[in-house]
Amino acid sequence: MTSYAIIEAGGIQLRVEPGRFYDINRLAAEPDSQITIDKVLFVQNDGDISVGQPHVEGATVEATVMQHLRDRKIIVYKMQPKKKTRKKQGHRQELTRLMINSISIGGSSLKAATKAAPAAKAAAAEPATVSDTDDA
Repeated sequence: MTSYAIIEAGGIQLRVEPGRFYDINRLAAEPDSQITIDKVLFVQNDGDISVGQPHVEGATVEATVMQHLRDRKIIVYKMQPKKKTRKKQGHRQELTRLMINSISIGGSSLKAATKAAPAAKAAAAEPATVSDTDDA
């Protein structure tokens, strides 16, 4: 199981995991700066669940602002038939890309499930099976 949290940032609620990046509505922060999000609604750590009412006490999410960007263009077209009224307008949402560094609850940081650990277990088990096949 992986550790994740549900946070409120940029006017939306978002499920975040450590080591991944997410695009949210523009935040007033400089690129390459560290931010702390304390509006954590839910934390799940390998089966241990913490639900906030409305926020989890002592839970924070550390993130790094990677860049500011703009979303793809959305065309808004309004037309009233038989009135010769047409209005075409485009919109591009301003976004901030965040890299989630860690999720901490009560001062202790939750570690992300790494893919290197299962590979290390498989590598440790592999020589034992190779030596068994060499003897046969």
